[in-house]
Amino acid sequence: MTSFDSLSIHTPEITQHETFSDPKQAVDRLQTLYAEATQFLVDRFNDLTAGKTPDARYRAFYPEIRMTTMRFDRIDSRLSFGHVAEPGTYASTITRPDLFRYYLEQQIGLLMRNHSVPISIGLSDTPIPVHFAMAGRGDVVLPDNGELALSLRDVFDVPDLSSTNDDIVNGSGAKNADGSRPLSGFTAQRVDYSLARLAHYTATTPEHFQNHVLFTNYQFYVDEFEAFARTALADPDSGYTAFVGPGNAEITTADAPLPAIPRLPQMPTYHLKRKHGAGITLVNIGVGPSNAKTATDHIAVLRPHAWLMVGHCAGLRNSQSLGDFVLAHAYLREDNVLDADLPVWVPIPALAEIQIALQEAVADITQLEGFELKKIMRTGTVATIDNRNWELRDHSGPVQRLSQSRAIALDMESATIAANGFRFRVPYGTLLCVSDKPLHGELKLPGMASAFYKTQVARHLAIGIRAMERLREMPLERIHSRKLRSFDETAFL
Repeated sequence: MTSFDSLSIHTPEITQHETFSDPKQAVDRLQTLYAEATQFLVDRFNDLTAGKTPDARYRAFYPEIRMTTMRFDRIDSRLSFGHVAEPGTYASTITRPDLFRYYLEQQIGLLMRNHSVPISIGLSDTPIPVHFAMAGRGDVVLPDNGELALSLRDVFDVPDLSSTNDDIVNGSGAKNADGSRPLSGFTAQRVDYSLARLAHYTATTPEHFQNHVLFTNYQFYVDEFEAFARTALADPDSGYTAFVGPGNAEITTADAPLPAIPRLPQMPTYHLKRKHGAGITLVNIGVGPSNAKTATDHIAVLRPHAWLMVGHCAGLRNSQSLGDFVLAHAYLREDNVLDADLPVWVPIPALAEIQIALQEAVADITQLEGFELKKIMRTGTVATIDNRNWELRDHSGPVQRLSQSRAIALDMESATIAANGFRFRVPYGTLLCVSDKPLHGELKLPGMASAFYKTQVARHLAIGIRAMERLREMPLERIHSRKLRSFDETAFL
């Protein structure tokens, strides 16, 4: 019997790096290299399921983008991405260039324009785990009983969590193993890991996600989002082309049925699609900071243009009324899920572009302006905690901290979403709706809740959508504030 330790390693043909001065041609080459590599792994896997005995270990490599610049180029100081700070060699592994084509063309084009150098495309020395090579493919033949006679790790490379991490975005891994610096905040393995997790948690494939993401903590918003989507699909001038629900059920006409799946995923997700991903995705993350972190950890690899939280909160001021809006301009974090990645002493700033879009959207939908807008909306600190039943504890500690922070609202998700937006360089914002006032004895009774939700959810969601549409009209370099960039940044958005 052949020992696996003695097997040689078979790979697709290793080719030399090629240089490109055209972004489209560069991405074409990335796609070719990636397709050849993954097809090789899929073919070898299918051989195993057909009963063929392996005569080697099988390995294929991610493609990479590599760039070298020899000088300090003068770059428009207003730009937060699309350039490197100093001379050197920069490289990043790439996965799913088909999925990221528009993004890659944009980012490569900016590098070429800002530095007047070609881009090198070739194979990296990072193996593709066989699990990721097979993801989402219809030509993979699985064994009848779901099991192989041998362990995959004996024949293929498998996911290695020691190299699938957030070192780059967290600022703790500034260089690649060969001494080059990363172009992107995420390695190919990290992206592949999140793409697989997204499909699992949301029951929709990454291809459907749009560049503008709304998070909510109530199912009521999903019903209103579907209603809005159907109205948009009925309007030929809306620019929206399809609506997708869990299970990748997709409709393109307003009256088409949207098939339901037998069991909803942990975070049901819906996509109102537009060309080049310019539509809107709604994720029902449910209640709690853990889900908020999980969702944003994985959606971040898609490099959305903005994400906003539109959910319900507890109002903390006696002057607030049920149904009032809260526009967060600061965050008090007691979520305890991000402390290892982003210490609580790191300030999470409000982003002017997002704040203006949200405030103007509130004015658009409510038809209130200026001082009149203050009747229904208050700007201030939003506190996020990890204990849903905080009211049951001794109030002296929590209430004092809330008062000292000048908090005006409390929830379990907003600060987590904002903090991860800050960490991942994704523009973020929060507009909440006051659903109860526990400090003042105003708790929703069943009948009151129904009336409240009926009148407020549609308006609140409409505001979130309007804000996203305003942001869509802004140039990307204006939305992505320099406030989100650190000292030693990657070139890619």
